[in-house]
Amino acid sequence: MSTEKTHADREEGNGPVRVAIADDSALFREGLAMLLTAAGAEVVAQAGTADDLIRGLGRSRPDAVILDIRMPPTFTDEGLVAAERIRAEHRAIAVLVLSTYAETPYALRLLGDGGGGGLGYLLKDRVDDVGALQDALRRVIDGRLVLDEEIVAGLLAHRRRADELARLTPRERMVLAHMAEGRSNQGIGARLHLAPKTVENHIAGVFSKLGMPASADDNRRVLAVLTWLRNAAAGPGQPGAAAGTSAGTSSVITPGTHSTSGPGHQSGFSPFG
Repeated sequence: MSTEKTHADREEGNGPVRVAIADDSALFREGLAMLLTAAGAEVVAQAGTADDLIRGLGRSRPDAVILDIRMPPTFTDEGLVAAERIRAEHRAIAVLVLSTYAETPYALRLLGDGGGGGLGYLLKDRVDDVGALQDALRRVIDGRLVLDEEIVAGLLAHRRRADELARLTPRERMVLAHMAEGRSNQGIGARLHLAPKTVENHIAGVFSKLGMPASADDNRRVLAVLTWLRNAAAGPGQPGAAAGTSAGTSSVITPGTHSTSGPGHQSGFSPFG
């Protein structure tokens, strides 16, 4: 079932913004509703689970939904699943997802749904700023993308790791994957039918391309494996895709957000577009 209200209906500007909220914490849910109401929004529905929220969309007809990522019954990705469903079945409704932590894998999944704008991902500790929350809602309702600065930082870090791993040859990526599994040089050679010297050359190539010169203080093998594992954790979870070839990495450059300026990404950056 598709929501009948269209983006053009919203642009008429008649009446307050209509918002539905889903969060398993009644205290947080009620507090957020009070904050929004005081700011002039109309809270048309509240729910303790994602399923309850979705079941009521036909009646409440909100302009936007605000929902937590982790909700009953498993407290893993119920809110994320609900966001994907809403964007697929109720395309006129904007979605603002909240999370206690900046979780890059969830952000990649959300951005990779092909739905374009009308989407936001903020940390919960941002919502006590009513002005910022209003601005975020306005932007997602206008069809724009709103990302928290910590989410953006995580996505950029994922992009850098993916780019680093993309420089490796297929054989070097395979050697690094076996390193991540804890295999010794001898074990890697046995698995890949390579001579010990060839394995050493591939590992040297991995270190060089990942920018890991020899150091008395750092274990380059551990650092290389960590780079691999971090990229794999932010990707779809398949060993072959962890080398920067996953489809999800293309979603890192997103519309409606300001670019950062190097490592000091927090200076002068607003999470609201």
